[in-house]
Amino acid sequence: MNKKYRTVYCGEIGENLIGKEVRIAGWVANIRDHGGVIFVDIRDEFGTVQVVSNDDTMFLHLTKESSVTILGTVRKREEDDYNPKLKTGTVEILVEKIDVLGKAPSELPFEIMTSTNVSEEVRLKYRYLDLRNEKVHKNIRLRSELLKYLRNKMDSLGFTEVETPIITASSPEGARDFLIPSRKFKGKFYALPQAPQVFKELLMVSNFDKYYQIAPCFRDEDCRSDRTLEFYQLDFEMAFVDEEDIYEIGEEIFYDTFTHFSDRWVSPRPFRRLSFKEAMLKYGTDKPDLRNPLEIIDLSDVFKESDFKPFRGSVVRAIAVEDIAYKPNSWFNEIVDYAKSIDMPGIGYISVEDDMSFKGPIDKFLNSQDRENLITKANLKKGSVLFFIADKREDVAAKEAGLIRTFLGNKLGLIDPNRYEFCIVNDFPMFEYDHENKKYDFCHNPFSMPHDGIKGLENTNMEDILAYQYDFVCNGYEMASGAVRNHDIECLKKAFAMVGYEDNVVEEKFQSLYHAFQYGVPPHAGMAPGIDRMLMLLLDEPNLREVQAFPMSVSGQDMMMGCPSEVSEQQLREIHIKVRE
Repeated sequence: MNKKYRTVYCGEIGENLIGKEVRIAGWVANIRDHGGVIFVDIRDEFGTVQVVSNDDTMFLHLTKESSVTILGTVRKREEDDYNPKLKTGTVEILVEKIDVLGKAPSELPFEIMTSTNVSEEVRLKYRYLDLRNEKVHKNIRLRSELLKYLRNKMDSLGFTEVETPIITASSPEGARDFLIPSRKFKGKFYALPQAPQVFKELLMVSNFDKYYQIAPCFRDEDCRSDRTLEFYQLDFEMAFVDEEDIYEIGEEIFYDTFTHFSDRWVSPRPFRRLSFKEAMLKYGTDKPDLRNPLEIIDLSDVFKESDFKPFRGSVVRAIAVEDIAYKPNSWFNEIVDYAKSIDMPGIGYISVEDDMSFKGPIDKFLNSQDRENLITKANLKKGSVLFFIADKREDVAAKEAGLIRTFLGNKLGLIDPNRYEFCIVNDFPMFEYDHENKKYDFCHNPFSMPHDGIKGLENTNMEDILAYQYDFVCNGYEMASGAVRNHDIECLKKAFAMVGYEDNVVEEKFQSLYHAFQYGVPPHAGMAPGIDRMLMLLLDEPNLREVQAFPMSVSGQDMMMGCPSEVSEQQLREIHIKVRE
């Protein structure tokens, strides 16, 4: 039988359909009773349209968020009733028939269109409702578009997409593994991959020239705004290349992606490059926000023999800010309070008067030469204020100075929200000292090639050994991490030995690489842009959970699915696990 009506999406109802009989399906977004005339907004994934009826019995038991199908005739609204907020705002559907397909309760956990104002725990418990919110829904739609774009980009660059295993072996790669007990092999465990690190290197051994995948990664670490238990990255690797080849590909991916999906200004290629040492000195972090023009300077030499005991012999960093000496004491007190909130004992500062004299409690500990040195080194001017950060440990002084720099940048409104400032931070230290465990460990990626190869590992000061490691950074976020891989098995063994791993441990934990690298492994390198962080920046979202369809909460719980959850004693017995009290 031929249908007289046309089935269309809500967002497709327009003036071209006036007088036509149509069928739509969607959810009830709103119900309005205007004295016997009932107006109902019906929403589907592609838009909202108003339907109207003079028969109030037709909508008698209708509730918001019920799914319905409606048959009716499209007609033009009165001009005074146009709704410019809707694409369909000049028309409406006169209802002939309505069928409720799935009725919703009269009391909802929250209003759909304002769900983002509800606590995250409630939103995630009812995530299927939260995703009906237009803004939340659009985030996931953009994620789909981004993934499609990235796949097309990688294909155009000659990369081959290869999926690597989700169930694999546990390995000491820096973060804590998610472990899976084996039912068949008693007392043994699988692990979820922290990243496809080993597999992508093996693909380079296997004569794949360029590999990529949209890879899920799992790390049993505490969540935060830019880190979740499960995340996705554009993982890629290339054979017979050096770091410059990876930089070129990475710059193209980021520049083309951000200019495609945003109208904001994006750093032109090539991106600015900073060594790890320079980044830590000037910005106090290895992921600097270059939109902030403030820079940190080192004044340790000025205070080397100072009479001011807190600074004497310490690492002293400072930030000079022009034209703020006139600010009231309350303004500076906010900075002092912030310093205390990040566990600093306080923060010292001096103001420069009109006659270039200094004002502040630290001034009495300075001699005339000290003042001249500060004016020169910090380029101080009338009205400038110089903030001091000091600590016995260089890493602590750098970190605290970086946090103060960011706080000042935000407080002074120096950070332009309409810019994406990219840079590449490279030449990371191969090793760093773990003060808590009093031992050296890998600073970045344990599979990275040290400068000068195995010869570079002969340096007696481990902290001076640099690696071919690099991060792509944007607006204060690490957007991608990568390295030239250590493809020399002897060099790899020596690097692990320097942090306490014997040869047999390396062979056991990385047996695939250990053996494969003895069969003509090519030099190779790669990196992994973070999908979630790209979306987070493109959408101006405060955390990664806003760009994932079904994320865990910040505490690592899934309120909707009810996990983590207990399992039966029988299930535990099958995998040879006993829960300790």
